[in-house]
Amino acid sequence: MYHFFVSPENIRDKHIIIEGSDVNHIRNVLRMRVGDEISVSNGIDGREYRCGITSMGDVIDCELRFIKEADTELAVKVHLFQGLCKGDKMETVIQKTTEMGVYEVIPVQMDRCVVRFDDKKAASKVTRYQTVAEAAAKQSKRTVIPQIHQVCDIKEAVEYAGSFDKIIVPYELSAGESFDKTREILESLRGLSDVAVFIGPEGGFDDSEIESLKAAGSDIISLGRRILRTETAGMVVLSWLGYLFES
Repeated sequence: MYHFFVSPENIRDKHIIIEGSDVNHIRNVLRMRVGDEISVSNGIDGREYRCGITSMGDVIDCELRFIKEADTELAVKVHLFQGLCKGDKMETVIQKTTEMGVYEVIPVQMDRCVVRFDDKKAASKVTRYQTVAEAAAKQSKRTVIPQIHQVCDIKEAVEYAGSFDKIIVPYELSAGESFDKTREILESLRGLSDVAVFIGPEGGFDDSEIESLKAAGSDIISLGRRILRTETAGMVVLSWLGYLFES
């Protein structure tokens, strides 16, 4: 069943309106017809609204059939602070971590980032990243679209992360240490509401960045004996958290 997102105000009792680019997609790409059933979410309340198409014009009109309390979201809100990476790697990170349940992604300009954005380009990129997140949320039938924040620096990122229950930082220089500590830290996350995860860029974290994260109370963890690419590390952490909170 195809899944779409609408604004909360477009769900009115038993009447649901789909508008924007999804209208063309439903009519001309999917070639759906009146009577076909689709699922809709408003991206906020975690519900799945099952409805049937009643008319197709400039907008798609639907009639609500029933509401399902969806269980597609993780029990913990994962806030991914991703060091900016070059090319389409950032889009890959956003797409895949959205599929895996990330709550929001905060792009961070770190000292060793290969790529640098000015304000205008950063705003354009974030708009694109948000589109990627929405498409991935539709595909994975999530009821929440992860928010993609504006690009910030490490100081702003650490300050924002301080409002969450726990901050964990996979760090490549901890790769040779015992994995027992990482297991203990991960187990300590059970029952928390918000977890911040910091991932370094292609060049890794600068020493000063690690020190500022430690000063903020972060737990340093290892992802194993192998050094992972920046676009892989976040997915590994999300998969661990998915196992931890869904098992």
